[in-house]
Amino acid sequence: MAHMQPLDKSVTPELADDFKIFEEILGFVPNSLLTMQRKPEMVKGFGVLTRAVMSKSGEVDLGLMRLIAHFASRAAGCQYCEAHSLVAANIHGISQQKLDEIWQYQTSELYSEAERVALDYALAAGSVPNAVDEPLMMRMREHWSENQIVEILGAVCLYGFLNRWNDSMATDLEQSPTQMGQRVLTEGGWNGGKHITN
Repeated sequence: MAHMQPLDKSVTPELADDFKIFEEILGFVPNSLLTMQRKPEMVKGFGVLTRAVMSKSGEVDLGLMRLIAHFASRAAGCQYCEAHSLVAANIHGISQQKLDEIWQYQTSELYSEAERVALDYALAAGSVPNAVDEPLMMRMREHWSENQIVEILGAVCLYGFLNRWNDSMATDLEQSPTQMGQRVLTEGGWNGGKHITN
């Protein structure tokens, strides 16, 4: 059970535009933001950062950016964000077939070498202690420009905030990410952890 219950989105009407950002990303307003709305400026600030990091005018595909967020969340162990990021990846153009092969990303024909190294980078950057080293950066530079690497790291860092928030709050998982986790992630030991209410 969540350590703090989310409030209905109608409680803070001035956040309607901010909540809309996340409805576009996920198809719903996540419980994390419904809890965070107790401090409306935090929701607004997080919305600004989300728009900047996950910009439609960015150079890195938005679906891949959500897969990067997934791998960073996997490194951090946040089962809430692991499932959420896959829902967002699917909404932003990553096929269900590709998501179903996420545990085989190193060998699956559905993943390019550029995607593989970006996902390796997300795992390393999301780890504590940080595991990004010079050989990994050399691999990144073979496939990604400096601007693109900044975008990729932005996704890792954006989800770093969410990973800490959701695991500390034991945020309850919503229905669609729970279903995605059960379909795709259980193979790797995912069970929703403290984010699933029994």
